[in-house]
Amino acid sequence: MKHPSSREFFAYWDGKRGSARAPDRSDIEPNAVRGLLGDIFVLSCDLDAGYPFRVAGTRVCALFGRDLKDESFAALFTRESRREIEDIATVVAEEMLPSIAGLTATATDGTRTHLELLLLPFNARAHAPISMTGLLAPFESNPGMLGALELVSHRYLHQPEKIIPRAIRKLAIARGFMVYEGLR
Repeated sequence: MKHPSSREFFAYWDGKRGSARAPDRSDIEPNAVRGLLGDIFVLSCDLDAGYPFRVAGTRVCALFGRDLKDESFAALFTRESRREIEDIATVVAEEMLPSIAGLTATATDGTRTHLELLLLPFNARAHAPISMTGLLAPFESNPGMLGALELVSHRYLHQPEKIIPRAIRKLAIARGFMVYEGLR
């Protein structure tokens, strides 16, 4: 992570999760990250709707010149980057793997702006909608209003001692019923 806001929010999120794969959404205290709230957002995990914003900070909204509530997160990206960002968000939600990405966008004055995107999962709870949080921070101090985002790089933040592959998690849900493929 290059941006100090990303490092600070990840450290807070990591401390809140303890030994779990992700913290519960109710564990995140807005007052504890007050200085970052303008860059923080929450997304609904709905691929068909393009991961719509549930909440978006004021600086995130200002980057695009409008309130982003209920708008598609994936629609903020160029056509070439849209499928890849949807795949990344799906992995964050389903595999509960944090992700960090480098982005660029062209401002209305024609200058290129570099940004850092941090996506962090929330622990899934029964009878509650699945969501994730994130932070979008530009490296330039006053980038102006931005056009479509372009994905430049990304990586998942693996922590093997806390990772359980999706296949094993699904088997744990079965509780007592086990199917072994390939045996006679």
